[in-house]
Amino acid sequence: MIDLTGKRGVIFGIANNKSIAYGCAEVLSTLGAELCITYLNDKARPFVAPLADQLGASLTLPCDVAAEGELEQVFERLKEEWGQIDFVIHSIAWSPLEELHGKLVDSSSEGFCKAMDISCHSFIRMARYARELMPNGGSLLTMSYYGAERVVDHYNLMGPIKAALESSVRYLAAELGPEQIRVHSLSPGPMPTRAASGIDSFDALMGDAIERSPLHRLGSPADVGKLAAFLISEHSSALTGNRIYVDAGHHLMA
Repeated sequence: MIDLTGKRGVIFGIANNKSIAYGCAEVLSTLGAELCITYLNDKARPFVAPLADQLGASLTLPCDVAAEGELEQVFERLKEEWGQIDFVIHSIAWSPLEELHGKLVDSSSEGFCKAMDISCHSFIRMARYARELMPNGGSLLTMSYYGAERVVDHYNLMGPIKAALESSVRYLAAELGPEQIRVHSLSPGPMPTRAASGIDSFDALMGDAIERSPLHRLGSPADVGKLAAFLISEHSSALTGNRIYVDAGHHLMA
């Protein structure tokens, strides 16, 4: 039985109760973790704040990682309120819609760079700020996808960006390992989240995953949350730098 009582951490990326980040938050809260939940902006707050209340989150803070100073303010508040933390969950990905729906070869420098900053470099920045609040070590988790290593139709721009994120996980794991900070990427299969709805033909992608995966089903946000709980717990104290699939085995199939 995993018990996260006494663990404190922050979760970025909840948009609604279908979000992967929400599935993680729900599981971690049930297991006793104390949470800080962030929301993107004032428009998102009415959707996220009630969920944070239901989860019993101690802190609910705004954070647009693309806005100057907002990410820093979250970690400053965590330092003021808690002094130290045990985990960070990064479940943020963004691309301009026209770039996501277009071919990689046609992507603009501006669109690619902004997508990379929000979807990848924001995790690196989180690691930088979090390490100061992890004197006894901790866990940094981010969300990837199979399209980082194989070409997935319609994933386009996000494939190379997720590949960069996975590589960043490995380098961060090596750099932060001496501080007992463990870093992992979790790779869920297709799930019916709001973020995924921007991908063309996503229903067909989910149908293929159900048909061809060994377990003949999709993973769920709660499945991701259970894995996150294990990786945050002391049961995984010798693990770092991994990409771990939560896709009912779909990644095995040619």
